[in-house]
Amino acid sequence: MSGQGSAGNVLAALCSFFIPGLGQLLQGRLLLAIVQFVLAAVMWIFLLGWLIHLWSIIDAALFKPDRS
Repeated sequence: MSGQGSAGNVLAALCSFFIPGLGQLLQGRLLLAIVQFVLAAVMWIFLLGWLIHLWSIIDAALFKPDRS
């Protein structure tokens, strides 16, 4: 059972701390990983990249895979 708070989510959140979107990539969510990475790069131009970093970390930590 890998749900919220699982070791995988903690690792994904830690990866997203360093590179936004990396945690989502580890979780197999390629599109969201690309969006967060590109958005963070663009937002750092305006010194607001930390917002995307924070979103990426929280999203990776709270991810619950579909049970289908």
